[in-house]
Amino acid sequence: MLGKPAITPEERRFKGDTLVLASHNAGKVAEFQTLFTPYKITIKSAAALDLPEPDEDGLTFAENALIKSRSAAEISGLPALADDSGLCVHALNGDPGIYSARWAQPGKDFNRAMEKVWQTLQQSGSVDTRAEFVCALALSYPGTHLSELHVGVLRGHIVWPPRGEAGFGYDPIFVPEGYTETLAELGSAVKDTISHRARAFEKLAALCFAHRRVVVS
Repeated sequence: MLGKPAITPEERRFKGDTLVLASHNAGKVAEFQTLFTPYKITIKSAAALDLPEPDEDGLTFAENALIKSRSAAEISGLPALADDSGLCVHALNGDPGIYSARWAQPGKDFNRAMEKVWQTLQQSGSVDTRAEFVCALALSYPGTHLSELHVGVLRGHIVWPPRGEAGFGYDPIFVPEGYTETLAELGSAVKDTISHRARAFEKLAALCFAHRRVVVS
């Protein structure tokens, strides 16, 4: 039996002028606003539209990104972009992973979450501080389950104590490969070009948004 025909490059192109960013995280919203700067696309956050946060009961970053993007698309009636991302520490078998935000509960206290990561790493007895940030980025449309999905990874290692005032989440304890500063020390000018989120977005933009890019002469 013949399979379904492949999606053409033309069909993958984003044809609207507005999309919903399915996130209530102000830090993520700010990062994506920067990433979308070269494109003629209006971004509306889930928080601004007062969209509910769906239950993220997937078992992978990809599954949770799709849950969020599809929920936002159906409720808003607009194309929706969602990421699910987190810190994966090698010596902790990939934890906190998809539960990265939940390690900061209650109140999403990432100072507490960073301390928990470091304490758990010390308790493991391992000297391996390798870690990576992973981002799964999904673009979904209302009325269909067809979605675009891409993954970006930023490798590095954990340090203690936390360093730097920029960034958010676990940025103050993560040093990317090739650098000596944490993401929170490097700041947005560097982070927005090397982050896991930027790498996933680059793949998505090449297929869906490239035709909307504004060329500055």
